[in-house]
Amino acid sequence: MSCKTICKLCDRLVISQSVTFTVGTGLIINLPAGSYSDNCKYCIVVAQSIPAATTITAPVYATIGTGTQLYPIDKPDCSQLTAAGLRTRTRYSTRVSTTPTGGAFKMLGRCCCTPDNDLTSINGTAPTTTTGGEGA
Repeated sequence: MSCKTICKLCDRLVISQSVTFTVGTGLIINLPAGSYSDNCKYCIVVAQSIPAATTITAPVYATIGTGTQLYPIDKPDCSQLTAAGLRTRTRYSTRVSTTPTGGAFKMLGRCCCTPDNDLTSINGTAPTTTTGGEGA
């Protein structure tokens, strides 16, 4: 059996047009203009580099074409995806979920491993932490 040298891409494969980060808003993936139908699957490829200034806790949103409406990208457990769970040049299977006033892209599979704040080792002494906030 021989390998096909020409393959057709799926009509629902969506390649991002840009990836930007805005402090106070989050990481924004701009998708090509068009209508993304309720309950339909779309595979989104993050084609551009994630900006170096992006914080790992930044929420991830999608915009469509020249529109300014932000659509959250949610993990399978319905919590919002953060920048720590996203990788460049990676395909994410999503399903669109619409509401009377907007919508969201819900991931169908697990996101990338996200870093945690676990200690790298333990040695019998209590770790020191820097605290801020009230009274600091």
